[in-house]
Amino acid sequence: MEALKTDEELKAHLMMTHPEFRLNYEQHHEFELRLNDLESKAHLSDDEQMEEVRLKKLKLHAKDRMLEIMARYRTEHVTA
Repeated sequence: MEALKTDEELKAHLMMTHPEFRLNYEQHHEFELRLNDLESKAHLSDDEQMEEVRLKKLKLHAKDRMLEIMARYRTEHVTA
């Protein structure tokens, strides 16, 4: 298999072949949409502020997990 050169190529490949990567990608996107909704408000209630912090942590965790999967894939598929 030809080496996947860019992050975008690798993401596209993993979206099709790696269920955990796809799940984290979808969750990351959902968290981003919800955060955009919150950030569009002029004022956040206390509950919304706590939700914003929670969503940012979850979004970061999903991104970290995707990056771990990408790094592991590259390590396991290095061609000499």
